[in-house]
Amino acid sequence: MATELSAFVTNLTLFVLAAFVGYEIITKIPTNLHTPLMSGANAISGITLLGSVVVAGAGSTTLATVLGFLAVVMATINVVGGYLVSHFMLDQFRGGGN
Repeated sequence: MATELSAFVTNLTLFVLAAFVGYEIITKIPTNLHTPLMSGANAISGITLLGSVVVAGAGSTTLATVLGFLAVVMATINVVGGYLVSHFMLDQFRGGGN
């Protein structure tokens, strides 16, 4: 029981720190730089996706597996959304817009 609690506290601490750092980084970027930085954001999201697959696959506890799976889903949505935004942005530069 103590080991599971220790693992939970460790995972929760890492999650809170990662969420805080991610929020601080995103809010400090000027709005006019968001689109040019999409490729970098997609690369970071890809690394996050890989890490969440590792956490979900490790299966140390049920909670870690569930949180890892949720992280996989959210990171996948982030990567796909980033590529869609980048695609639409590039279409605007081509002049087609469609």
